[in-house]
Amino acid sequence: MSVITFDTLQFVQTLTESGFEQKQAEGMAKAFRNAQEQTEAVTKGDLKELELKMENRFERVHGELNLVKWMLGALLALAITNFAKQFL
Repeated sequence: MSVITFDTLQFVQTLTESGFEQKQAEGMAKAFRNAQEQTEAVTKGDLKELELKMENRFERVHGELNLVKWMLGALLALAITNFAKQFL
């Protein structure tokens, strides 16, 4: 996971400009930072990386399914040929 930066100084300044006392604003900034550190946030970059991994896996599975389809077709053709030989 990526690290998300948080400017606590700007946060405190915004709160004090809005009427909070300095101690209250600092306490809220500390609580917010602690809560943020405990949360595993997902960024757009993380999602893009996961999307690319999933696309690669789906392409590989699709290729394997095509191989199985052709193998099953060949096996079915052999079975039909052997079955038809019994009546000729």
